[in-house]
Amino acid sequence: MKRFALKVAYIGSDFYGFQRQPDFKTVEGEIINTLIELELIDSVYSSKFSIAGRTDRGVHSLGNVIAFNSEKEPIINQINDFLSDDIQIIAKTSVHFGFKPRYSLMKHYRYFLKNFYDDDVDINLIEELAKLFEGVHDFTNFTKRNQKAPIRKIDKIEVNKIDGADKGYQIHVDVFGESFLWNMIRKMMAVFRDVGKGKLDIDKVADYFNPSFKANIKALSPKNLILVDVTYKNIKFQYDDYAMERFQRVLKKKILEYEEMYSSNKNILFSIPEINND
Repeated sequence: MKRFALKVAYIGSDFYGFQRQPDFKTVEGEIINTLIELELIDSVYSSKFSIAGRTDRGVHSLGNVIAFNSEKEPIINQINDFLSDDIQIIAKTSVHFGFKPRYSLMKHYRYFLKNFYDDDVDINLIEELAKLFEGVHDFTNFTKRNQKAPIRKIDKIEVNKIDGADKGYQIHVDVFGESFLWNMIRKMMAVFRDVGKGKLDIDKVADYFNPSFKANIKALSPKNLILVDVTYKNIKFQYDDYAMERFQRVLKKKILEYEEMYSSNKNILFSIPEINND
């Protein structure tokens, strides 16, 4: 018997989140069913199956982590053959029996705050705001109000701008920390967006770290959030080149499908005025 850890990449759009739920398609549910079908585990409980984090519905990942005990060596691409294309195991390693994925050294999230065709935001204000969020804060206003442990430390925030020529530019924000609360990143990004668009004065943001101040923050869409990676002290994952290439092919195929759908809908939209001339 050995304990294994696997890194999981997935496109969250068509799943009801990561955590398994009865009667709903979830990433964790699909993985568990596959591991049982391949006889890598008998059950969640006997294998001590555990995960790094439960991403919300619509959130994507390039590095969530699962772990389980098994008599058999897991073969990455054998598992992937049984999973839907939207989920792929991309790396694995052997770990000690006490390993629990949730206790990571660092989690790295990325949020696409501005896509190419979105309205402009002031990147200088975004970068200034990022510095305010780094360090230890009370994040009561960035999660559910009855959260028992709202104190969290953000180790680093990086703001990146990508120019897209005639398409404008894109901004994504990378957030690094040991642990995050439910909806915390997406509510943070709502504040970042409002500050960047001049809807919220940056000097007012300090109030949001005061739990006595009740801020009504609506979390931004999950579709722009990616759990990029989860890392651990003294644990190195071996990535599978074929699995990575396979997942990239899936992503490229989806991009082509979206572009074709966009083009089709745009053609219909442009044709509507013509029917008034018949």
